[in-house]
Amino acid sequence: MMSGDFVLREDLRADLDSLLDAARFRDYCPNGLQVEGRERVARIVCGVTACQALVEAAIERKADALLVHHGWFWKAEDGRITGFRKQRMARLLAHDINLFAYHLPLDAHATLGNNAQLGLRCGWSIDGRFGDQDIGFVGVPPAPTLAGDLARHVGQVLGRAPLLIGDAARKVERIAWCSGGAQGYFEAALATGADVFVSGEISEQTVHLARETGMAFLAAGHHATERYGVMALGAHLEGKFGIHCEFVDIDNPA
Repeated sequence: MMSGDFVLREDLRADLDSLLDAARFRDYCPNGLQVEGRERVARIVCGVTACQALVEAAIERKADALLVHHGWFWKAEDGRITGFRKQRMARLLAHDINLFAYHLPLDAHATLGNNAQLGLRCGWSIDGRFGDQDIGFVGVPPAPTLAGDLARHVGQVLGRAPLLIGDAARKVERIAWCSGGAQGYFEAALATGADVFVSGEISEQTVHLARETGMAFLAAGHHATERYGVMALGAHLEGKFGIHCEFVDIDNPA
């Protein structure tokens, strides 16, 4: 239930879980409400990763909830709440702040997700999906372009220069993209017939794959490519519930 300027925590959880279809994803972390805080939520701080700096920003802004793409409790992590994990958790609990995190569901959403929003900001029309659980997107630029020009355009949009592997003069008529650490989707992107694959990170073997297949690869930054989904989700919540959502960008060069 909502009353003017707040929404109940459980109603917010149910709405987000349903909107992002969280239950359908096989993921590396729990999606949804990860840490329970106060019952009424009127102010939300949104960000890419639930790091200590973002927790402090939420406390400073008197937020009732944190909404992030990268939360806590990842598979294969040491699950003990010690050291930096204790510091993060202690600060969040001391201020009774909820933590909501949506990983793959926020990558995949058709309009509010990281990939949908990246395509929208870059001006690419979406006409397909690829990869495990249809996380990756495929589409076309407004007009055929060159790989080097595409790299410059993406750099202007994201505010950081990407790394281009491949021929800068390669003609680009079709683009495959998947934000964050999706360089492992290279072969799946190649199968779409795209001329270039845009992702966040790059691995050593990615360079060889780009050279040997001829498909260009653009590493545009994990953080840089994953800011826009949580921004769009926060704007959606503001419009639906009339609550205050603020995106806080904790700079990250990776």
